Amino acid sequence: MEKYDVLIVGGGSAGCVLANRLSADGQTSVALVEAGGRPTDPDIAVPQMWPFIQGRDFDWCYETVPQPGTADRRHAWPRGKVLGGSSCLHAMAHVRGHPDDFKPWAEATGSSRWSYEGLLPGFIKSENFSEGRTAYHGTEGPLPVYLPGADVNPVVSAYMQAGQSLGVPKLSDHNGPNLIGTTPNSLTIRNGQRVSVADAYLFPIMGRSNLSVLSGTSVLKLLMDKGRVSGVDVLRDGKVQTLIADEYILSGGTIANPLLLMRSGIGPEEDLARIGVPLQLRREALGQNLQDHLLGAGNVYRSKKPVPPSKLQLSESLMYLSAEDMTKSDGKPDVVLGCVTGPSVSECFEAPAPGEAYTLLFGVTHPTSRGFLKPTGAGLADKPVLDPAYLQTEVDRAHFRRALEYARAVGHSENMSDWRLEEVLPGKDVRTAEEFDAFIARAAITHHHPIGTCRMGADEEAIVDGNLKVNGLDNLHIVDASVLPTLTSGPVHAAILAVAETFAAEFLQTSDLLDVA
Repeated sequence: MEKYDVLIVGGGSAGCVLANRLSADGQTSVALVEAGGRPTDPDIAVPQMWPFIQGRDFDWCYETVPQPGTADRRHAWPRGKVLGGSSCLHAMAHVRGHPDDFKPWAEATGSSRWSYEGLLPGFIKSENFSEGRTAYHGTEGPLPVYLPGADVNPVVSAYMQAGQSLGVPKLSDHNGPNLIGTTPNSLTIRNGQRVSVADAYLFPIMGRSNLSVLSGTSVLKLLMDKGRVSGVDVLRDGKVQTLIADEYILSGGTIANPLLLMRSGIGPEEDLARIGVPLQLRREALGQNLQDHLLGAGNVYRSKKPVPPSKLQLSESLMYLSAEDMTKSDGKPDVVLGCVTGPSVSECFEAPAPGEAYTLLFGVTHPTSRGFLKPTGAGLADKPVLDPAYLQTEVDRAHFRRALEYARAVGHSENMSDWRLEEVLPGKDVRTAEEFDAFIARAAITHHHPIGTCRMGADEEAIVDGNLKVNGLDNLHIVDASVLPTLTSGPVHAAILAVAETFAAEFLQTSDLLDVA
């Protein structure tokens, strides 16, 4: 029976950060448990391949139930089953979010550590920013954050100029005090290759004598005794083993964390009874509050001339906007556009050939729809019911219509005239609100940002408190996207790193994470 000071379940982005920071003293014995292995597929490192590597053996290959808001379609939800987790699958755009995105986190927990100001040191600590150190950027962190210049595709440059011609503010980058505006995406790329969080945080320190990385190891359930976790049963080399630690941290993600807790007897009483798991700790809100960003794929244009191949990762610039006024420069954005250097469409449409078209993606930054996750069984192979409740509120539908209007305004602007031959999708005949809604329902795809199933808060229904400790268990914490109460304006990955950095810094100061408001 193996014993550690700290056992981390999940070797994704948050888990890699924690494994690095918590083992840095050379004394604290840390185990990182991951179901997948090292990334060996060479396509992972190629930025342009990210849309095409989903569904391979390092993907958990989850899928939603049919969504009434998206024409009863099922949506694939790729999640990384590999050291580095979904940072081996995602689009590499590094966007922290607007400072106001974090106010609900601080308000929900009563802790300023989860405000933007509280998280800023974690953001800075995580990154090595290509443009140098500033009040908002760091240069000594493990993760390279590259702000491209000359490598930006000419069709993307025209798109950004088109936005500016319509009054959209120009930003130096997405990760300063303002987010509304247009700029190239900051990317987690170095020397033309993807840098996963495992590349940045984990692989360089694998030789630490106090760090054990247990890859190819699946966690079956948590063992509990008198309000504490007393061990975890894992499947390793075909055998069930028990691992013991003083402190346990779940970093399995928005889907895996609640499923593990439910397999262990923690969760909604009715759900556990249905799958035959005895109730150990009732938590009715576990698996609720599921949220995700959607993008419309897309507002597609046939090009007058060949579109050059992307030197980066195909989707090179996000444009954040207010639904109230495209020229507004302050406050949180409501909608987002993105320019893709190729034809990007959902499975409902036939795409033009690569090189012959480009796409303006469009989406909503703060969806108000809330879904849920439920287990279908108590085994590792039992896929969950995933219902993100896409487009179930009129606010979300109205904002999506506005996003499509903005995409068309940019796409049909004079600055795009050297590239634009014709609009392929949705097509000139789509004009009314009803026609917009019907097109959006068929065009919407996930932006790959599921969060919220183990949300943090100070209320009785919250799964974790402001210290990210599971309510009702003294030595179990959750640190990853599952604890976020609400979405950031854009990709959540940068915020996950900051949350993990912030948690780790406090953990190193006090093992019981005393309240620091």
